[in-house]
Amino acid sequence: MVISENMANLVANSSAIRQLFEEGKAMAKKVGEENVYDFSLGNPSVPAPESIKTAIEDILNTMDSQFVHGYMSNAGYESVRQAVADDLNEKYGAHYGMEDIMMTVGAAGGLNCVLRALLNPGDEVICFAPFFGEYRSYTSNFYGNLVVVPADTQTFQLNLDAFKEKITEKTKALIINNPNNPSGVIYSEETLKKLETILQEAKARFGHPIYVISDEPYRELAYDGYTVPFMPALIKNCIICYSFSKSLSLPGERIGYLAVSPEIDAYDEVQPALIVANRVLGYVNAPSLFQLAVARCLKEKTDVEAYDKNRKLLYESLTQMGFECVKPQGAFYLFMKSPEADEKAFVEHAKKYHLLLVAASSFGCPGYVRIAYCVSYDMICRSLPAFRQLAQDYFGKN
Repeated sequence: MVISENMANLVANSSAIRQLFEEGKAMAKKVGEENVYDFSLGNPSVPAPESIKTAIEDILNTMDSQFVHGYMSNAGYESVRQAVADDLNEKYGAHYGMEDIMMTVGAAGGLNCVLRALLNPGDEVICFAPFFGEYRSYTSNFYGNLVVVPADTQTFQLNLDAFKEKITEKTKALIINNPNNPSGVIYSEETLKKLETILQEAKARFGHPIYVISDEPYRELAYDGYTVPFMPALIKNCIICYSFSKSLSLPGERIGYLAVSPEIDAYDEVQPALIVANRVLGYVNAPSLFQLAVARCLKEKTDVEAYDKNRKLLYESLTQMGFECVKPQGAFYLFMKSPEADEKAFVEHAKKYHLLLVAASSFGCPGYVRIAYCVSYDMICRSLPAFRQLAQDYFGKN
């Protein structure tokens, strides 16, 4: 074999979501795009705010091109990092300085930087099912082992009793995605406080901290009066990994940041390691133009109403048809229980009606499917007859 064994495993287990996305494009060529109902990819249908376009135009028209398109400090433009710190401090009563912020190539880039900085081969990273499947790949990149805590399928809150049993001396980090992709659940403040108690007990037992990587691309997407707890206020050793992909509908621009609480253990080791990781992984720095653009749009409000409209229509329609769904509190995914034990067979059956759903085995939670409702409202309306046909096959009802 020419490629490494590590990469061969990654290729063999490449993203099921991306495969479905490509399958949907091929299906559209055969039956027409309007007849394919692709709920596979978390690609925002809400357009980027006009302020992004205005910011880009003004930056290009008024700022020195060498500054805009040139290198800067590996951690990002100082002015941008200060703007992010000020915004977090204003919103959450935090105490970040410019030096605590590092601009990253999206949340994925940020997660890889943290894991590169923390992991030795054989170290363990824990996550709670259901979880974003790429966590496996990111951990494997640095020869770490991903340890999965099974889902609490009653509440889909963090399964803390099972978590206690998974912690070992090799546990280096914990990844938490809040609101959660794929369940749509928001982990409560009460749950996170209990988690912190467990983490501090583990630190005392093993003699080293367990860092919590708070993966927050959906932070602004919360419904029905729910709020997303500010993790560093509850978890001491917390590193925020944020992306503007969902809040500003910029997934293809790959722009985000890390916020490292100055209160974390070994801050003076971790913070510079993250900056070096950004360079040695090959990113060097986050995209310059979009660093400058998002810094001008930090007060922009996410169009939660559009996603909420989709959420209500899809949840109410599917539950009326007989499907069992977790009611989303945040993000833009609906987690639905498969009506047959093998959810992959259910996903294949749904394709008969040109419905593209994601089997949740890839999220560490077999028996469920994920439906991304960050699509147009019109597509959801058009898909409902197909879902009714699917329900008829399983429940004998329309």
